[in-house]
Amino acid sequence: MSNEKIVLEDATPDCCGSCESPSERSKFKLYSPALFSFLMLVVGLIIDNFLNTSFFDGWLRIGWYFLAYLPVGYPVLMLGIKNILKGNFFTEFFLMSIATIGAFAIGEYPEGVAVMLFYAIGELFQGSAVKNAKSNIKALLDVKPNIASVWRDDHYIQVHPEKVKVGEKIQIKSGEKIPLDGKLLSEKAELNSAALTGESKPLIVRKGETVLSGSINLNGVIDAETTKIFNESAVARIIELVQNASSRKAKTELFIRKFAKVYTPIVVICAILLTVLPYFIVDNYIFSDWLYRALIFLVVSCPCALVISVPLGYFGGLGAASKKGILFKGASYLDTITKINTLVMDKTGTVTKGVFTVQEIETNGIEKEEFLNYLVAIENKSTHPIARAIVEGTTSTQNFSVGEVQEISGKGLVGKVNSKNLLVGNASLFKQYKVDFPVSILSIVDTVVIVAIDEKYAGYVTVADELKEDAKESILQLRKYGINKIVMLSGDKDSITQKVAKELGIDIAKGGLLPEDKLKEVEELKKQLGRKVAFVGDGINDAPVLAVSDVGIAMGGLGSDVAIETADVVIQTDQLSKILTGIKIGKSTRNVVWQNIGLAFGVKAIVLTLGAIGMATMWEAVFADVGVAFLAILNAIRLQKMKWD
Repeated sequence: MSNEKIVLEDATPDCCGSCESPSERSKFKLYSPALFSFLMLVVGLIIDNFLNTSFFDGWLRIGWYFLAYLPVGYPVLMLGIKNILKGNFFTEFFLMSIATIGAFAIGEYPEGVAVMLFYAIGELFQGSAVKNAKSNIKALLDVKPNIASVWRDDHYIQVHPEKVKVGEKIQIKSGEKIPLDGKLLSEKAELNSAALTGESKPLIVRKGETVLSGSINLNGVIDAETTKIFNESAVARIIELVQNASSRKAKTELFIRKFAKVYTPIVVICAILLTVLPYFIVDNYIFSDWLYRALIFLVVSCPCALVISVPLGYFGGLGAASKKGILFKGASYLDTITKINTLVMDKTGTVTKGVFTVQEIETNGIEKEEFLNYLVAIENKSTHPIARAIVEGTTSTQNFSVGEVQEISGKGLVGKVNSKNLLVGNASLFKQYKVDFPVSILSIVDTVVIVAIDEKYAGYVTVADELKEDAKESILQLRKYGINKIVMLSGDKDSITQKVAKELGIDIAKGGLLPEDKLKEVEELKKQLGRKVAFVGDGINDAPVLAVSDVGIAMGGLGSDVAIETADVVIQTDQLSKILTGIKIGKSTRNVVWQNIGLAFGVKAIVLTLGAIGMATMWEAVFADVGVAFLAILNAIRLQKMKWD
């Protein structure tokens, strides 16, 4: 089948679930062709059936309905002709064309307009549920640096990163993005690398270590020497991965488009046989009579009810999902999510909250309250995120005096609190000052802040990202609902990833991964026979994997713009439990759609048979078609009333 789109004033989407919504055209322009046709049709029917007029006849009547038909019919006719020229005859465009032209040929002008109008409305329903599909990655431009301060001719000048060569020195001020991959020349840098790794914890980089483009410099002014040209930098590589992954992801066709491959040629052949075959069978064969029956057959066989019932069913499912905070970017993903048997997920921001909190407090030879008074007093002098987490996550009952605070790069704080010497930091700090501490602390997976008072070990605090409240129960319920393999892929260090995975009962976990590593892992899973893979993430680093998975699911509350743009499904509430809700809604929607298809096809078959033997008139066919469409609408509305939680 053709994947081309029907164009109503440049913007009517097709029904394959991957439509493009207009970005610059107004909604009025999008809907005006169908609105114009609808008003013309209604006025024509009123004049035909309720007003006793003699002027509305002949060419005037034909012209009126032709004008009503043209806005919605012309795009379909053109696509039908275009596909025929390519050798692709049996498309739904072709069937819609010959059916409506047939209605005009036998004088049933309102029917011809109504059929094409219903088809256009069905297309608009589908298009309204889709906004800026995966091909739109403009949000990446917010991360992509566009200015670099490079040292040339004894001073810094600002140029586009593409004009910077390998080996040149660049300067990055506080709050600026690093424009190119490089090697740090300054003694120390504190970077926000969430755009690349998805991790909220700032990265401490020392002289000579690698800094990646897209990272944000958090403190002071730093210098770096470029090691890669712009097109080979980390951000550029992620952009390329998203584009390539999107292009490899095939569009899922809805049932009606697939069914048309069989339905359309059968209907056309039957109509031809109905016209010609009686010549050899019946006596007193009159060509015009059998042609009339064949044209009625074509009008009756027009898939109006099918075309309406399918998108309306999906539209009901999309609406129900949106009320639950789940945005599906196309009806096809409502189908695909029901077939998922493998769930791959990021860690930070997906199963965890992405916010550091105090997990454990242990003291040695000092009361907990006094221990916290000392710790909070000195941490209040630091702006480090871990220090902030300790201050906000604990309480202090005394306002201790603090002085001579010194930050030891990458290790911690040294200072005086209430005239006592304090060491607060990691194991490296304690080794530097030759202060003993329990060796067992080194085996703790979470980030540990060790405290010594007057060169004596006083205790420690662990700080870690907190699991979301619904994470554990959600994974348990997903297993009961057909997800037989759950995998965690994270950019965080492997020990923390393994700990979280064990706590949640996840089958496979891998940490310390770059975006291309995650992409490779998911592609390997997809190669396994029978695997349908969904990926859940929230960062820019997750965008390539979201694009290549069978269903990409983004956490929309805290997620990056590009992850949300790239994903097929967006969970606006950031709750992992919504994945299961989405699967349930998908299953309910699929059931309703198949009920509508069965109803439409069953009634259609009966009326087609009656029409072929001359027992059904045109208006009976119209009544049956509209009746089926109405029942399909009522059935689809049921989705809005169902409960899935």
